[in-house]
Amino acid sequence: MTEFLPPAEHYARLPKTIAGAGVILHDETNRIVLVRPRYRTDTWEIPGGAMDPGEHPWETARREVGEELGLDRSPGRLLVVDWVPALPDGRPPLANFLFDGGTVTETWLTANAVVQQSELAEWRLADEREQEALLMPLLARRLRACAAALADGGARYLYDGQAPSAS
Repeated sequence: MTEFLPPAEHYARLPKTIAGAGVILHDETNRIVLVRPRYRTDTWEIPGGAMDPGEHPWETARREVGEELGLDRSPGRLLVVDWVPALPDGRPPLANFLFDGGTVTETWLTANAVVQQSELAEWRLADEREQEALLMPLLARRLRACAAALADGGARYLYDGQAPSAS
């Protein structure tokens, strides 16, 4: 006989996942805005972060670009969803949503972006070669997928930064 649990008990037994969202700001030459966090030295990142309780991914992306760069940008279409498996250090699986932040110019960014000094050291527009050098491999793969989605108008589902293999 199947035991039916009260909803709170049932939900408490389900796996836990964390989620985040970010914004892909890009210029007309396909350079993407990267930010250098103060809290880590192994990679640059894109503007974005963890979802707050009760927030949905689009809201997170908008909030994060506002907090990190002082920009009031409404995210556009969804470019990529990346499912990243749990890590051995105890971090649960992560669902990451990346939205088109629109086309910007370096001049506009210089005049309008205000880096959140407590969290970030700087921002820069980076081409694909620079992205490969500045980003950890997972993030570089994710940005390549974002660039492809921007170019063809589509969206991508990734598993750990890569298109899942059909089996």
